[in-house]
Amino acid sequence: MKSDIEYLKLLSTQYENIEKVSSEIINLRAILNLPKGTEHFLTDLHGEYKAFRHALKSASGVLKFKIDEIFISELMEKEKIELQGIIYYPEKKLKILKKKEILTKDWYKVILYRLIRVCKVVSSKYSRSKVRKALPENFRYIIEELLHLKEEDLNKKDYYNEIIETIINIGQGENFIITIANLIQRLIVDKLHIVGDIFDRGAYPHKILDLLLEHHNCDIQWGNHDILWMGAAMGNRALIATAIRISLRYGNLSLLEEGYGFNMRPLANFVQEVYKEEKNNIFNPILLKDELKEEEKKLISKMHKAIAIIQFKLEEEIIKNRKELQMENELYLSRINFDKYTINIAGKDYKLVDKYFPTIDKIAPEKLTDREEEIISYFVDSFLSNEKLQKHLKFLINKGSIYLKYNNNLLFHGCIPLDENGELKSFKFKDKEYKGKKLLDFFDHIVRKSYNFKNEKEDYRDYMWYLWRGKCSPLFGKQKMTTFLNYFINDKETIIEVKNPYYKLREKEETCKKILIDFEMNPETAHIVNGHTPVLEKRGESPIKAKGKLFVIDGGFSQAYQSKTGIAGYTLVYNSYGLRIISHKPFISVKKVLEEGDDVVLANEIIERQERQKVKDTDIGKELERKIEDLLDLLKAYNQGCIKEKI
Repeated sequence: MKSDIEYLKLLSTQYENIEKVSSEIINLRAILNLPKGTEHFLTDLHGEYKAFRHALKSASGVLKFKIDEIFISELMEKEKIELQGIIYYPEKKLKILKKKEILTKDWYKVILYRLIRVCKVVSSKYSRSKVRKALPENFRYIIEELLHLKEEDLNKKDYYNEIIETIINIGQGENFIITIANLIQRLIVDKLHIVGDIFDRGAYPHKILDLLLEHHNCDIQWGNHDILWMGAAMGNRALIATAIRISLRYGNLSLLEEGYGFNMRPLANFVQEVYKEEKNNIFNPILLKDELKEEEKKLISKMHKAIAIIQFKLEEEIIKNRKELQMENELYLSRINFDKYTINIAGKDYKLVDKYFPTIDKIAPEKLTDREEEIISYFVDSFLSNEKLQKHLKFLINKGSIYLKYNNNLLFHGCIPLDENGELKSFKFKDKEYKGKKLLDFFDHIVRKSYNFKNEKEDYRDYMWYLWRGKCSPLFGKQKMTTFLNYFINDKETIIEVKNPYYKLREKEETCKKILIDFEMNPETAHIVNGHTPVLEKRGESPIKAKGKLFVIDGGFSQAYQSKTGIAGYTLVYNSYGLRIISHKPFISVKKVLEEGDDVVLANEIIERQERQKVKDTDIGKELERKIEDLLDLLKAYNQGCIKEKI
């Protein structure tokens, strides 16, 4: 105890006497025996804000299951659907019901009793202290009273009923319904894991991040598209050009202009002057909904090409300056014969489908023109000074990581780089090799150094670009990125992106166990949770791999992938009874949910049932056990007089 006495003195400032220490030990030991909180895992959101928001509000269908359980023989289906709508979107549902003149005093009374019953069930696995912290300021005392009163308690029956009556009589029924509905939404999910790729494809990643900023308990495992935008927000020129190019490719000017408030006029003016003869349609935006006018499409197409050329030039600069990345095979501009308009790939010449390059110097193709330099410098300043983007970057750094070990699950977005024999593939940096867990730790460290690049001796931001598209990147996991070839060569054999062997070998239980051992996890009981590669369920592919050791939960949240997957995403749910996977159908609209009761749940499959787990079986439980040990030491110190109590 002597070695810890200074720490115990510090602890004593929080627990000043024997009574307070004893009370906290009793409290923590009781908490250890509560049921484990429910975790939800989602991945590859790709800007689909409305679908993601609904998944949060409905707890991916778990609230629907709870309502069915609670009112199994009491309510008709129509009444259950009405209650669902009230919990998911209370303001909108109340507005609809108000127009129908349904909101009578009796209706309020019935709905309030039902909402309180649901809230009692979803809060029952938490301590009173934890529930109290979740309670909103308005109605805090009233909700706490209602949650812990029992209707069958005859001594308090009139008291209970009078609370409900008074809420309605003083005109607070609507506000109370909204408050308790939001509380139910919060309590139903204890922990939210986002396993990568919030950005790109869809138009609203910024809204998703705003939603996550308000979430009570979430973490993020960075995906390759997140790293792209994080590197861009740090000022990496190639990644800034790439982020803009992808937004233009999918016609997402709204993300750039409205989401983050970037002024795209300098780029628009540039292409109107420099790319005025552009007629090729290969840079036309990919639109999920045909909402752009023809003139807008033409302008976006020119902007798309101009920023793509700037991107390719900047990438060549990185490859030439960073020899250690060993990416010389991807110096595509340097391989072009501008007399014949051919490009040499692996010893074979291919014709280019586009011959219009008004800004490329044939002798030094990677060199930016003065105007291109102005454009990219303008966007660097814009990205670095954008308050909202920088706020999102800080959140992603603080809440995110390359991987996470949590409650016996290993979460990462892409892959653990392997060679053909299934051995961990190494990446060399300054004469030191990294592989497996050490490789992911290395890149996690690089991301944080890049964030603090102004305070570092060396600028590591080029490694953010490598994380986005390098062959040893755990977030990319392919031999090369074929974006340039996809645009300019009409030959399928050149655009095949060969995946890292991990993506085949992860089907084997043996491979997954080997990875789990490297990450210091129990290979018999632990699981791997992956995103990144959409599961083609419509072709019979299963998200469950390696006899249940690994789950791939990218089911196509992004509309761009739904025609391939056949569904609209997965949610992995881990509650006290085990693991289940929920597949989603496309989210159409809030109106459809409220008027027709149409929910997103397509299927609900239990994939591993366990004996009911308690808090003591979780990572938080281990932290609480350590805290209890410290408090017992403090209690001993008080009893032995080593530390004086404050009475």
